[in-house]
Amino acid sequence: MNEISIEQQKQLLVSVATDRDKTAFAAIFSHFAPKIRSYGLKHLKQEANAMELVQETMLTVWRKAHLFHPEKGAVSTWVYTIMRNQCFDILRKRQATKEDNYSDDIWPIFEQKLVTTSEDPSNEQLNGELVTLIATLPKNQQVVVKEIYLNQRSHQELADQLGLPVGTVKSRLRLGLQKLRLHLENDDAY
Repeated sequence: MNEISIEQQKQLLVSVATDRDKTAFAAIFSHFAPKIRSYGLKHLKQEANAMELVQETMLTVWRKAHLFHPEKGAVSTWVYTIMRNQCFDILRKRQATKEDNYSDDIWPIFEQKLVTTSEDPSNEQLNGELVTLIATLPKNQQVVVKEIYLNQRSHQELADQLGLPVGTVKSRLRLGLQKLRLHLENDDAY
């Protein structure tokens, strides 16, 4: 059973929360795991990391099913929010070992604003909104933010491509992310 209706998803998750129903969880897992894996492959670029994302997301769904409130939103919104948070955690772990991470402050704001403006933001919508937001930056900062966060390039790779010192790339990234944060905090459209 891969495709299940929104109402069936709610009923299944409530069964998981109230009865620890493994059959209901298996149905939810079968429905969401391929979508989470696809998201993971796109954003984490490795099968092992994509499968880690599936495992961590669905484990959290199992453990925290009692925190889902069917009257507040769709199961997909809840599951995809968990998935995105887990994805950011995996990216943070990966980057913490080799590079500074400046995005900790901005992604939760961006994600929260999109979740509140759309019940179920798709990946395309998230990327479209992010590209629009990045386009407000000065050109040299746009390039750095897009290449590092949308195209998953490392600071060193981008510095080599642009013929710039790594410190300059990091400075442009930091300035760009600071401006994005200010924009998100001050603009009600996001």
